[in-house]
Amino acid sequence: MNDNSDKIWQRTELDSPCVKLCAIHPVERLCVGCLRTIEEITAWSRMPAATRREIMAELPTRAPRLHKRRGGHAGRDASLS
Repeated sequence: MNDNSDKIWQRTELDSPCVKLCAIHPVERLCVGCLRTIEEITAWSRMPAATRREIMAELPTRAPRLHKRRGGHAGRDASLS
């Protein structure tokens, strides 16, 4: 008897840092959810797995490039100081 029960647990989708919060920062040109560039996002499915892993390892270093907006109440408080 051939037991194929392990096959149901195999996943075929690509590893992805996507968190479904897709918006491109207007200055940094990074997705505010996953921190990838538009070029990386569009080429993701065609990239070798090793390249995707390299990019995913680099993503945390990009987070400081995205600064909080200083509009609204926070912007007014900063201008009063």
